[in-house]
Amino acid sequence: MKETLEKYQKKRNFRKTLEPIGKVQKSRKRCVFVIQHHWARKEHYDLRLEWNGVLKSFAVPKGLSFSAHEKRLAILVEDHPIAYRNFEGVIPKGEYGGGTVMIYDEGYWEPVSKDVDFSSHELKFILFGRRYKGMWTLVPFKENYWLLIKEKDEFANMKTPRSLFSVRTGRTKEEISEKLETSYSKGIVEGISISNPDKTVFSRPSFTKLDLVKYYQKVFLRMFPYLENRLVSTVRCPDGVPFYKKHFESTHKGMKKVLLRKDSEKRRDYYSIRNIEGLISEVQMNGYEFHLWGSRVKRMNHPDIMVFDLDPDEGLSLQKVRDGVRDLKSILDQLGLVSFLKTSGGKGYHVVVPFTSFSSWKSFTDFSYKVAKLMESKWPLKYTTQMSKKMRKGKIFVDWMRNEKGSTSVAPYSVRLKKKASVSMPISWRELDKVEPDGIGISEALERLKRRDPWEMFFLIHQ
Repeated sequence: MKETLEKYQKKRNFRKTLEPIGKVQKSRKRCVFVIQHHWARKEHYDLRLEWNGVLKSFAVPKGLSFSAHEKRLAILVEDHPIAYRNFEGVIPKGEYGGGTVMIYDEGYWEPVSKDVDFSSHELKFILFGRRYKGMWTLVPFKENYWLLIKEKDEFANMKTPRSLFSVRTGRTKEEISEKLETSYSKGIVEGISISNPDKTVFSRPSFTKLDLVKYYQKVFLRMFPYLENRLVSTVRCPDGVPFYKKHFESTHKGMKKVLLRKDSEKRRDYYSIRNIEGLISEVQMNGYEFHLWGSRVKRMNHPDIMVFDLDPDEGLSLQKVRDGVRDLKSILDQLGLVSFLKTSGGKGYHVVVPFTSFSSWKSFTDFSYKVAKLMESKWPLKYTTQMSKKMRKGKIFVDWMRNEKGSTSVAPYSVRLKKKASVSMPISWRELDKVEPDGIGISEALERLKRRDPWEMFFLIHQ
């Protein structure tokens, strides 16, 4: 049976709700899932499993249980578009499903059953999520009504998570459902007064300060998982002269102060961004470019995101830079490491490698240096591990130094304070020969949000 979204679309007025209209997509080898906590007329959880280009959706009144002895009711509802996995917000009162929706868990899933049938057959499946892991079974007992049962495996009888925070954005129900006091004409966003909203930040193409506020509002759901619980530094540009800002300011909303003593400094107050209010507060203070540490605040000495920046000498062709990216990926592949690609928004590309965590910054830095050194040893006429202009003449500098403690790299989805108003944008590997390092601007970045996320598996990689 060919899936359609006709029933889903007929139930919704898309002039009133921000839910995605969506379309049936092509089938993929690795299928995603999402669990959404839904405060509608009756509070419940929605389990959505990607299959045949749509999300097969079940309303689970009590949510999933890790208890192997407990059966939970699951009601099969209309198919949803895959884009719905990114929906977190408020469905207006009076509309179908009116209420607040929070992304409670997400990941990918695999069927264990040979025949996958969402109409009448029992279905065994495994969830690989951030909060839910292990095998469950869906057992139909009458039309559209199923029992959801946890199978006995290593995760059985664990404590069932009951978090007050979104797994994607870190927001509470109250923060999600708080009505947006938004008046673009007055320059007020999320309750934050935007001073000088018409101030020109970029001239060609033209973008005002308020345009950048709107941009960061729209990319927040995609961007925040990379910002979450990490120390942040920004590049501010209040008067045309950019400067680097990394210390906490008590006037900021939505920020968390982090006390840190670095080897070369006295104890200083650093900060992380807690929610969308924090992000917009920083833009209001003319902070337009965001840079991140490679470790989380609660595991400061256990880095988990490694970044390689391929920085070419002046005059090197773009083709040589792209060949360099492929050479680096070949080494990472041989090491059994999954890597992801993004534009830098500048001259080169960033190759990003997620880890569960390293034991120390020293081992992390040493490993990244050895990878870069291996490139230099294999192709000495093409690559260098030395930063100096003299040593990189006619070569590409494989910048491994971003993986030292205290160093940062530009965040995915961050605008760059470059002439083109470019964005450091996650792209798929097959786009390497199609997208230039500074080839994605603000407008195209927003258009790309409508597509499948090329980094959707980033936080599910364990290596």
